[in-house]
Amino acid sequence: RRRLEHTGAKCAVVGLSGGLDSTLAVLITGLAMKMMDRPLSDIIAVTMPCFGTTDRTRNNAVLLAEQMGAALRTVDISQSVRSHFRDIGHDPEDHSVTYENAQARERTQVLMDIANEHGGLVIGTGDLSELALGWCTYNGDHMSMYGVNASIPKTLVRHLVGYLSRDGEEPELHDVLEDILDTPVSPELLPAVKGEISQRTEDLVGPYELHDFFLYYIIRWGFAPGKVFRLAQHALGRKYSREVILKWLKSFYRRFFTQQFKRNCLPDGPKIGTVSLSPRGDWRMPSDAQVAVWLAEVEALK
Repeated sequence: RRRLEHTGAKCAVVGLSGGLDSTLAVLITGLAMKMMDRPLSDIIAVTMPCFGTTDRTRNNAVLLAEQMGAALRTVDISQSVRSHFRDIGHDPEDHSVTYENAQARERTQVLMDIANEHGGLVIGTGDLSELALGWCTYNGDHMSMYGVNASIPKTLVRHLVGYLSRDGEEPELHDVLEDILDTPVSPELLPAVKGEISQRTEDLVGPYELHDFFLYYIIRWGFAPGKVFRLAQHALGRKYSREVILKWLKSFYRRFFTQQFKRNCLPDGPKIGTVSLSPRGDWRMPSDAQVAVWLAEVEALK
């Protein structure tokens, strides 16, 4: 609310994917609009289907926007991305990081330009867990004009959407929010297989339940790898084996250190809770900090 009032924004622009993060971002924006006695049509919800978008996520994004009363726009970016591939000489059959990131950056360009067109702010959707792991496209979904989820870990995002579904003041949103909660977490940047999501985030970066646990005890308390590992075994050892915990602890340290450059140029966002990775007040770290000492201790735990 404060940021919208301070900037005199005529609207808020949110890219809706049908996933958890963008769902929470648009719900938060809706609550802010109500606090200001502004119509929810001052939210421009933009769906941007491309190669990996499934009917389920697209339909949920549209349904959520319509039931909220937001202004809905659909911008199919597939032709723009194909044109970009031709411009840079990229083979569209090569599903490498270029194939994925081109889509994320095209979506950000669309959102920014719509915001400029209507005198609004782009509301970022990325969460704290993604920032810790670097699971965002630099100058793609990494960028916005205000990141409302920037200090909310993924596990809390799920709880908050669940709360708004079951205990919120909009019972008409219950069914669509429950289906979004039941949808696998995915960036949907690779083509779907038989209409189903083919790219599941937790298969690639590991369980968010573990990563959020690591994040809290490493950043909030400054515990060393050995202690974090022992705590994780006590808290989550019945669900995850010793080997699995060690695997993802090592992955967390590696990703956290190598992805600091994305956090050093984050857009503004509110601090929520006791852990934040904002470079302006909570977490200052050089982008080329070395992880070798921490990885060595993780290796010794084997």
